[in-house]
Amino acid sequence: MLGFWGPQLPVLGVVLLLPLLPLLLPVAPTSPKVPYKPIIIVHGLFDSSSTFRHLLQYINQTHPGTLVTVLDLFDGGESLRPLWEQVQGFREAVTPIMKQSPHGVHLLCYSQGGLICRALLSVMDEHNVDTFISLSSPQMGQYGDTDYLKWLFPTSMRSNLYRVCYSPWGQEFSICNYWHDPHHPDLYLNASSFLALINGERDHPNATVWRKNFLRVKRVILIGGPDDGVITPWQSSFFGFYDANETVLEMEEQQVYLRDSFGLKTLSARGAIVRCSTPGIPHTAWHSNRSLYEACIEPWLS
Repeated sequence: MLGFWGPQLPVLGVVLLLPLLPLLLPVAPTSPKVPYKPIIIVHGLFDSSSTFRHLLQYINQTHPGTLVTVLDLFDGGESLRPLWEQVQGFREAVTPIMKQSPHGVHLLCYSQGGLICRALLSVMDEHNVDTFISLSSPQMGQYGDTDYLKWLFPTSMRSNLYRVCYSPWGQEFSICNYWHDPHHPDLYLNASSFLALINGERDHPNATVWRKNFLRVKRVILIGGPDDGVITPWQSSFFGFYDANETVLEMEEQQVYLRDSFGLKTLSARGAIVRCSTPGIPHTAWHSNRSLYEACIEPWLS
């Protein structure tokens, strides 16, 4: 019997063909799933790779399959080596990871390690860092008495530590490379062999190239809080710092921002700087606090 559109298929034949329809119809191509970007972790003063066991667990649970590398360099007392020496060592370690990661990498850097990573972003011409996560790092320097300082320099207080740190001998210690005494700005600018350079506060022949390199990063996440107890002032984690009266000026009031000396203002204008201020976390707990991880770190691990 002819139907309106032509011969009709027997009902039984239609039923038998239904399971085969998915094979007969064209299938739209699916895009391959892009894996999570590799994460490179850099430790802080007196730390080692074992410090991050909780953080590794959190990442493995929320982003299974992610390649995470905790760089095991300059551990313990070796972390007191001059920061430029450490930057070179870490640069040699991260270069092959970046080359094998065409979609980019994330840098997650804790405390002193945050300064090392910022220097890497400046000196590496072809880095492919997507997100730089600065975890309680003294990005604008340190000016406070801590147990570390009392152990290293037992006869010095913060008010006179500049005499040690701003000497050629003092600059052989990493912590003096970012000692920032607001009462002796000229000494700081002339003697600081590290922080004043990566901040663009002192002229040097690589300043333009370093700024260009730093601006390759897509996003900067700044994490810190008022109960840190080590980073002084704690706002240094957000590029804030003391003026000569020890009043904290926020990032937007700092000369390095206003002059855009290394690209901070440009990043901010892009909307590429995220600040995550969290109370109640002491300095040694930033990398093991699950709530902090979920709120401030995990959302950016694409």
